[in-house]
Amino acid sequence: MSNTLQAIRGMNDILPEQTPVWQFVENTLRDVLQNYGFREIRMPVLEKTELFKRSIGEVTDIVEKEMYTFTDRNGDSLTLRPEGTAGCVRACIQHSLINRQTQRLWYTGPMFRHERPQQGRYRQFFQIGVEVFGLEGPDIDAEMLMMTARLWRRLGLKQVSLQVNSLGTADVRANYREALVAYLDTVYQQLDEDSQRRLKTNPLRILDSKNTAVQALLEGAPVLADFLDEESRTHFRALCEQLDLARIDYIVNPRLVRGLDYYGRTVFEWVTDQLGAQGTVCAGGRYDVLVEYLGGRATPAIGFALGLERLIALLEKQGVETPDTSPHLYVVTVGEQAQQQGMVLSEHLRDALPGLRLVTHCGGGSFKSQFKKADRSGAHYALVLGDDEVQRRVAGIKPLRDREEQQTVSFDELNSRLADLFGLQLN
Repeated sequence: MSNTLQAIRGMNDILPEQTPVWQFVENTLRDVLQNYGFREIRMPVLEKTELFKRSIGEVTDIVEKEMYTFTDRNGDSLTLRPEGTAGCVRACIQHSLINRQTQRLWYTGPMFRHERPQQGRYRQFFQIGVEVFGLEGPDIDAEMLMMTARLWRRLGLKQVSLQVNSLGTADVRANYREALVAYLDTVYQQLDEDSQRRLKTNPLRILDSKNTAVQALLEGAPVLADFLDEESRTHFRALCEQLDLARIDYIVNPRLVRGLDYYGRTVFEWVTDQLGAQGTVCAGGRYDVLVEYLGGRATPAIGFALGLERLIALLEKQGVETPDTSPHLYVVTVGEQAQQQGMVLSEHLRDALPGLRLVTHCGGGSFKSQFKKADRSGAHYALVLGDDEVQRRVAGIKPLRDREEQQTVSFDELNSRLADLFGLQLN
């Protein structure tokens, strides 16, 4: 048995050849969010366990079975964050960010849940979370969905569909829960073990069961929409009308619920059928009671979370092209003078062409060995410099990806020639 240390199961390394697509997604997300006036907030990955018990709900699967919780040296119970909304709300209350103020915030980072690892579901996974505080109308609900639709277009993503529903108020859900439990009691013996357990703890989660037999039983169950109060109906109707005007396709899914206790009124999911069982790419909704529940002033709020692993898996499955991040140039130098001048020349080029991706060879070696490394780097061209070229103040530009001839360019013309070659702006 090997003694080599391995990463913890379900907590994966993201290797250098994988990070370009991550950077593409993260940069695109950041640009879109800034277009809509969102600002970044950064919270710790470790919080007091009480925060998640109070916000997510003590009888949810996350709190009961999935959290990484431990007692620290001071005897405090701490938890690695399983989701980001609770921590964001805690930070906003603690730093008085939402006292009669509107906030548009986003964050990114790792979340932790002790689940069975499978494609698109890991024990350490990365999310981008988006939260809006202080707006209660359906217009912000609609804008959040229009913003995510714009994000898919910017990423070149296809075959994701939007599902929406309204969970109504707490009173609505309580009345519906009572009716749902009464119905499910009549078919109790036909429910699977997981649904039987949820019937006693969180019966609305049965609506989200992936068991086809359970879904068949739910065909005869009462529908939440029939229990909505007029205000919730009006809110949801206005949301749907705005989506229609924006020509955003959606499906009203009366069985759509969210797994966290704090959701009410609008809930939504962007889903795909291309990732197997883990089909939800982005999900969220309103949580108008959470801020007050955690000790702040009553504040309407809405948010969503987007799983980066699932999104990236979907982009790769669809063959979406991401920007080329391989080096433009690899500087090959042979000779003491050439090596010294190559380092200086590389710095001048980086100053003159801020977008230039350039690798300067270090560690010596023959021309042949350096060209092998240049090729392995993925660079498009090699910038060739020997002692003779230094004396003549010229450099060779050799293509590495096609059969073009090598060019010889004077130092004085090098900046402009490279700018033209790579479509860069001179500084």
